[in-house]
Amino acid sequence: MMAEAGAGGPRLAELLALGQRLWDELEASTEPSSGAPAVQEKVRQGLDALQRAAAMVAQLELFSENEELEEIASADLKFMLLPALLGALTLKQVDLSRRREHLETAREHFLRFLRLCRNYGLGSFQLAPGTSSEEGAGSPSAPRDPAQPNLVAMAMSRTAKIERYKQKKELENKLASMSSSVEGGTADEDQIREFYILQIQKWIGTSLEETESIEQELVILRSRDAARQAPAGFRGPSRPARPPLKPFILTRDAAQARVFGAGYPAVPSMTVNDWYEQRQRQGVLSTPQRVPAGASDEELQKQQQETQEEEDDEEALRKARDWDDWKDTHPRGYGNRHNMG
Repeated sequence: MMAEAGAGGPRLAELLALGQRLWDELEASTEPSSGAPAVQEKVRQGLDALQRAAAMVAQLELFSENEELEEIASADLKFMLLPALLGALTLKQVDLSRRREHLETAREHFLRFLRLCRNYGLGSFQLAPGTSSEEGAGSPSAPRDPAQPNLVAMAMSRTAKIERYKQKKELENKLASMSSSVEGGTADEDQIREFYILQIQKWIGTSLEETESIEQELVILRSRDAARQAPAGFRGPSRPARPPLKPFILTRDAAQARVFGAGYPAVPSMTVNDWYEQRQRQGVLSTPQRVPAGASDEELQKQQQETQEEEDDEEALRKARDWDDWKDTHPRGYGNRHNMG
């Protein structure tokens, strides 16, 4: 293993280092838009370098399902990060017309990384069956416990998210304290091995989170594509037309309705003309005298004066009758309690 890694080591290590450096620059970038040309150029360069490195790892067969973690050389552990870095950089692409393709590609990279980590006993997660074509019935692992949470269930669990966040912070602190000695070449082999294993564990949490986000976004994109492919005129079964509703009175019976009314403005039962004719028959309203056409101003004034006199006479007569009635019921001195009248 070490001989194979050493044969193509310098070139492979340079490609991985370039991809990691570009990823770190993208994460620390202050560009306002991820679609900026400079950002997308770094994404393209990083993907190119990591894809070439992944091809070399596959050619060298650095990792195998038949070996244990202890059999991997410490210097080769960092190459396990290649699928995770490829998935993360794939998500940085902003071509909306190929968004679904990028999501599915990134998911495959993350799942490949998670399967690799699971084969070497790194991480206590369980992949859901059927997540990809490579996950088949011929897996050498023991049968899965149905009660054990799968990848999607674990990622969506609130408890798992909180625990993963705490672990991520702890791993970042440990990596920050060890990075100077590892990058400076002063760390021994045990420290280098621990450093790379911590990096792998950090990316396991990141891959689980990204896989959950990808699954959620793919559901939305599939629904959108299905809606676009549906016939334009199809809007589901139309509802039958409802007959117009008749007004009703919220009372216990018809007799109560006649006494108390509807309790709100009811539907009119007659027109204005019908009401006027009814009041006229009852003698409440008098028929106005029609003025002949072509009458002079003097005739109009005379007619108005006569009408006013009739109204005044009726008013005076009514007041006189009211006064007589009041005197009949109120004799002289009525209400005088202090002999002041």
